[in-house]
Amino acid sequence: MSATISLKSTRPRRSDATLSFIQYALVIVGLMLLVGTVKPAFSDSRKDDGGQRQAAAMTESVAPTATSPATVSPSLMAEEEASITTAEAQAVPALKEAVKKETFAAAPAALRPSLQRALDYVSDRYRVAPEALVPIFETAQSVGRERKLDPLLIIAIIGIESRFNPFAESPVGAQGLMQVMPDIHKDKLPEDAGEQPFLDPVTNIQVGVHVLEEAIRWRGSLTGGLQHYGGSPTDPATGYAKKVFAEKQRLEKAAKRGSNSRA
Repeated sequence: MSATISLKSTRPRRSDATLSFIQYALVIVGLMLLVGTVKPAFSDSRKDDGGQRQAAAMTESVAPTATSPATVSPSLMAEEEASITTAEAQAVPALKEAVKKETFAAAPAALRPSLQRALDYVSDRYRVAPEALVPIFETAQSVGRERKLDPLLIIAIIGIESRFNPFAESPVGAQGLMQVMPDIHKDKLPEDAGEQPFLDPVTNIQVGVHVLEEAIRWRGSLTGGLQHYGGSPTDPATGYAKKVFAEKQRLEKAAKRGSNSRA
């Protein structure tokens, strides 16, 4: 009877030991799983912290260079400013020279004093504002120099033909300062002529002088050329040429004596 009792008491002990072992094993497995879960999270957080620290370090190392002038050496800044100032100082004379050349090329030559006095005379005689006569006299001066003609001769013809009215038009269709016939002398226009080139003072004088040169060559003399230009080549009295010469003489006197000279 005692043996039976002892056997029964032994079985519960074995069952308790087995249960304890299983519980212990489960605890170990749970701990292992817990450690396996926490460890990657901890390593990721360390990685994030490390990345943030590296980014902050890179920002700190780059930002002062880009934005903070305090990181630049004062001597280096002084050298850069000096080099910029030197470059500007070297560029200024070249720029001034370029502007000077462009202005000189664009602006017409100033009138000679004698032509200026003749201009004053014409302004008084024909009652034309001096400002309106300046481009006419400047063109006569430049074209006369180019064509080897006395500019006062050109101005005298303008006075006889149009009385310095650039919009003058004759009953037969002659136009402008020198009363050029458009239908006959279109071939003498420059390539850059506008829509109404014969009413442009500069173009009209250029074409008119060209016509006069052809007439002089055709007739063989200045008087004959003037008669041809005036439309009366067969006039034995050469009335047109005489009028031009008389006007030219008045201009010459005015050019010599001053703006108070009158006819």
